[in-house]
Amino acid sequence: MAWPRIAMPIEQALTFHKSGLIELCWRAKRDNTGIMLKTPELLLPAGSLAKMRAAYDFGADAIYAGQPRYSLRARNNEFRLEQIGQGIAEAHERGKKFFVTSNLLPHNDKVRTYMRDIEPVIDLKPDALIMADPGLIMMVREKWPEVAIHLSVQANTVNWMAVKFWQKVGVKRIILSRELSLDEVEKIRQECPDMELEVFIHGALCIAYSGRCLLSGYFNRRDPNQGTCTNACRWNYKTTDATEETDTGEAVPVKMEGDFDFATAQAEEETAFAACGGSQRHPAADKVYMLEEKGRPGQLMPIMEDEHGTYIMNSKDLRAIEHIERLVKIGVDSLKIEGRTKSQYYVSRTAQVYRRAIDDAAAGRPFNPELITELEGLSNRGYTAGFLERRPSQDYQNYETGTSEAHRSQFVGEVKSFADGWAEIETKNKFSVGDTLEIIHPSGNRRVKLESMRDANGLAISVASGNPLRVHIPVEGPVEGALITRMLA
Repeated sequence: MAWPRIAMPIEQALTFHKSGLIELCWRAKRDNTGIMLKTPELLLPAGSLAKMRAAYDFGADAIYAGQPRYSLRARNNEFRLEQIGQGIAEAHERGKKFFVTSNLLPHNDKVRTYMRDIEPVIDLKPDALIMADPGLIMMVREKWPEVAIHLSVQANTVNWMAVKFWQKVGVKRIILSRELSLDEVEKIRQECPDMELEVFIHGALCIAYSGRCLLSGYFNRRDPNQGTCTNACRWNYKTTDATEETDTGEAVPVKMEGDFDFATAQAEEETAFAACGGSQRHPAADKVYMLEEKGRPGQLMPIMEDEHGTYIMNSKDLRAIEHIERLVKIGVDSLKIEGRTKSQYYVSRTAQVYRRAIDDAAAGRPFNPELITELEGLSNRGYTAGFLERRPSQDYQNYETGTSEAHRSQFVGEVKSFADGWAEIETKNKFSVGDTLEIIHPSGNRRVKLESMRDANGLAISVASGNPLRVHIPVEGPVEGALITRMLA
């Protein structure tokens, strides 16, 4: 029989067969209302073996990584066949899981080579393949029916009937589209109680529908769906007025008087703009404008806005830490963090913070608002809950900058060794004697005021530059493998 994956009253759980009850009680806890709450898997990204180890050290149950040719991360990705094999072996030794991402949407040339290249990966026995293309899924299912397949977010699964379709095909888990609300996720859970569901909870958001973007291909001939996205949505654009009143119907630029600032204009007019329907639309919303990218002067692109917004935008980053309790109660099986190209600090920090949130929710403890503050220490473009809860359209977009900024703390170094009360630090950013540092360690974090520092030769120094170099600082307590941040506020 299929085991249920939804929250249920304790008396219902007791009606199951003994072997099923044992498994259910091992995976679930009871909150203060008598509801069985399963602890969902915490799934972290890994672009290298070092990041994989950090993810596990700081609380991840599983990681996902992929070969550059067949995943959507062709850059900043060290996982070739040898590294995948080593990663899977280490994961299983630690009782963790290792999922191999193979979710590109291939053209014919890659279909031709896929089975040849994926066979040695499957021989390494990953815990699942993350896939998106129906043709590749069919090929793998026919040759290796025992291999678990997780359907990638690239497949855009947004309703429960689609989940049932993929279940009949033999897919084990569905990674739901980021475009779903919490209520929609709950409905899918109710209609598909015996299917594993995975939801993104943190990381960058693509302005296109679950990553199906054409901007990078248009500008640089780099296809995001082949793993080579250049993040064109984050670039710096200038707005130029335009008109369609020509014989051809094409949009042509109109010289704008003075300097036009989008943020200022938005602040002045936001009360008149519709936010996904509701209020009256501003007349300027129906006009045509043209965008000029900073690095491509003279290349003007028409852009229009309708009731759903504009189409070349810079999304804020997803942060769903405050919704973990609801997702746990819904019965989601896996909570996923985006960021295979992000730093080891990002992986460690997000794993640690979301591990605490998940454990609190599963144990029935109230949400700790301090977790929100801790995530401010990561570079971000501003945070949003995305589509998990419906908000005004401007809450999703960052109109000011396409770069990530840290607001609470800055990552400044990694501990490489420790001896006689002194930790050797490989610096990443500048810090100085007198700064307040936070030591981030799997056993717990602590803050210290830096009173002294030495260079590699043992000489006293007051400032460590941001260039990669080795310095030594005095510390107490566990520090091996720790990350160091400088508090900004």
